[in-house]
Amino acid sequence: MLPDVQSWKPNATFKLTRVGIKGIKKPVNIARGKRSIILLVEMDIFVDLPANRKGSDLSRNAEIVEEIVDKSVRQPARGLEYLCEEIAKKLLQRHEYASRAEVFASSLYFLERKTPLNKKTLEPYKIMARAIANGNKVRKFIGVEVIGMTACPCAMENIKKVYNEKYTHNQRNIATLFIENDGSIDADELIDIAEESMSSSTFEILKRRDEMEVVRKAHENPKFVEDVVRDILKKILQKYKNLPDDAIVIARSESLESIHKHNAFAERITTMGELKK
Repeated sequence: MLPDVQSWKPNATFKLTRVGIKGIKKPVNIARGKRSIILLVEMDIFVDLPANRKGSDLSRNAEIVEEIVDKSVRQPARGLEYLCEEIAKKLLQRHEYASRAEVFASSLYFLERKTPLNKKTLEPYKIMARAIANGNKVRKFIGVEVIGMTACPCAMENIKKVYNEKYTHNQRNIATLFIENDGSIDADELIDIAEESMSSSTFEILKRRDEMEVVRKAHENPKFVEDVVRDILKKILQKYKNLPDDAIVIARSESLESIHKHNAFAERITTMGELKK
């Protein structure tokens, strides 16, 4: 019999918070209403490791992913976060020495959009999910990353004051939203919330008049990164006011600054209960 090196006692006996594999890529079948879609998902999968074990059995992680992905081909998963939840539960079953498991998954995701002049276009977004299992309790999260545009209100107001003109600099903005899902949240809704919280949407294809309308809309709706985060939180509170008070919400905005060599960033990590105060 070959030696089980992972089960040996390590020289330095310290517990490790996360041990696992990163960047495992698989096609996953996800239910979306009355249809299903294939997402090309990248996953990070971890368990904790007690102080008396030299290593974790990493091959078990890959085996679990393979089993659940294969199952999704026959029976589409309810959502990416539910797939992560199932993997997290299996991790604790297979790693009998672990007390905590964590799974993160992300994929490109496309939605049909219309430009200001109603030209159809297929736009890319990023959909994300996370599940954290502690004993019998699993917390699952759904998240999105949306690219849009912001126009600077500071430069606009200063130029208006000095030159009596209405123009400013603008930049690409990346809005990220993560929220703990009790089963009532859909990723498409989160994409809409993030996109509508920026100065304007952006599009892969823009003819001249469409381009003009995008720029006009952004300059009529100037925002700091702080404004984007606060507008996301406001919309979350309005739409999901029935979520439990302990549901975690993470909202971020990062502007890829056009007149600086650095980026602007804002974030709020909170709970629904704190937002309601």
